[in-house]
Amino acid sequence: MAAMVAAGCGSSGGTGTGSGSGPAGTSILDVATTAAVTTWDPVKSFSTEVYYLANVYEPLLWANPPGAAERFRPGLAVSWRRSADAKTWTFRLRSGVTFHDGSPLTAAAVKQSILAVKDRGGASFLWSALDRIETPDEQTVVFRMSAPTEVDVAASSMYGAWIVAPRALAAAARDERWFERGRDAGTGPYSIAEYTPGKQVVLRAYPGYWGASENGGAFRTVNVQIAADAVAQQQMLQSGQVDIASSLPLENVAQFEHDDRFAVEVCESSLSYLGFFNTTRRPLDDPKVRRALALALPYDEIIDVGAEGFGTAARGPVPKGVFPYDEEIPASAQDLAEARRLLAEAGHPNGGFTLRLTYAAENDQQKQFAPLIKDALAKIGVKVTLSGKLFNQQWEEAKGDPRKAQDIFLLLYWPTASDAGSDNLATLFRSSERPFFNLSYWRSATYDRLVDEAIGLTATDRDGAQRLYTRAMRLLIDEAPGIYLYDVRRPVVVAKGLTGLECNPNYSFNLFFHELGTGAA
Repeated sequence: MAAMVAAGCGSSGGTGTGSGSGPAGTSILDVATTAAVTTWDPVKSFSTEVYYLANVYEPLLWANPPGAAERFRPGLAVSWRRSADAKTWTFRLRSGVTFHDGSPLTAAAVKQSILAVKDRGGASFLWSALDRIETPDEQTVVFRMSAPTEVDVAASSMYGAWIVAPRALAAAARDERWFERGRDAGTGPYSIAEYTPGKQVVLRAYPGYWGASENGGAFRTVNVQIAADAVAQQQMLQSGQVDIASSLPLENVAQFEHDDRFAVEVCESSLSYLGFFNTTRRPLDDPKVRRALALALPYDEIIDVGAEGFGTAARGPVPKGVFPYDEEIPASAQDLAEARRLLAEAGHPNGGFTLRLTYAAENDQQKQFAPLIKDALAKIGVKVTLSGKLFNQQWEEAKGDPRKAQDIFLLLYWPTASDAGSDNLATLFRSSERPFFNLSYWRSATYDRLVDEAIGLTATDRDGAQRLYTRAMRLLIDEAPGIYLYDVRRPVVVAKGLTGLECNPNYSFNLFFHELGTGAA
């Protein structure tokens, strides 16, 4: 759950052109990040350790940035094809690839890895339609699905598609703590060399990496300092202790833009801030009240003050650039007159009620913009009490009895794969007896039908799916089970001369270290 309160910037796959020595003239890359490790198990992982795992493990495919000529590019698979009904997908594996334990990449290894994710993975839902996997030879994997499925999306996901050495999977089955001893079993450019919980991760280049010749600028050692405090990251960067800082005080980013020692990259991301209304409690069980509250919020001010300008107005819970984002969905905007009119129509002409809003105390942006929500709702007569809690504590409260839970729950969220329809729209607002992330507790048979039909159509009729998703998103605006605040833009500051840093919203939390190098400033 720590993944909901921190973020970084992705690299789209460009190859670093440097010599392999860092900005300070060494072969060591020093990095500061907020990314904590909740588990080293690549199958169970569903949190911020993906920052490291994406450099240790690889999927069959990588998703390209929005707007690229091709949606996907080869990872451990060099080619792939699908049947007309999108129920059968065949992947041809890359030859000459070895795991860090020296064993070869085979179809059997792919099969075991994906079945492990389906069985116990943090992102097991990505493989819910998987019927069986066939391995006609050592380099061919065939996925048989029970329904039309975009297997390429699942096979390129941030959490649900890492390919793991069979011996490690077997060891982890016998001992669930096997990975937690700092072991790894990937095919990626780095292996885990050292780990001090909450403080440091050291990655070392894997000498047998299949892509080494394509990425000659890779650093041999990556020394990552885990620093939850943004001010501490700034001090480390300015003093030369690190070459990259992924999370700085947003109000101080401008300092680096005018400092010749640094370069600032602002990444579009698939992260977005939103909030849930507790629709089980009065008066929030009335859509008119919820719509009024949503219209009362100062979205421009929230972006300017809370995000220091590093955001764009949200158009529902699907972030910009990610399917099924739609420019026709109206952007969130303030309209106090309409808010007052709706409240009066709902029987609350002067507001007159109190709501409790919870936010993640360790999230600086939420801490900044939560008071703006309180002040705005006071203008329509609604009192808001703010409660900053550690995310896990907030999460536990929200997962309890909705009748005793918060009235408004703030959240930072991003999709697991390059499809926010089957993730954001389904995960955040679809009805469920035991909702995982639908912390509005909202139920709508119409919305469920639209989303379910769209998911079923996506693999064979993407335009048709888009139309259904757009109807679902309009329903979210009209019914307002939540507030859609802004899509995040992430500044990443690096030492001048570091090359190969590019942004890919599909991997918003990741840096791909082997693609970085040094070159002319």
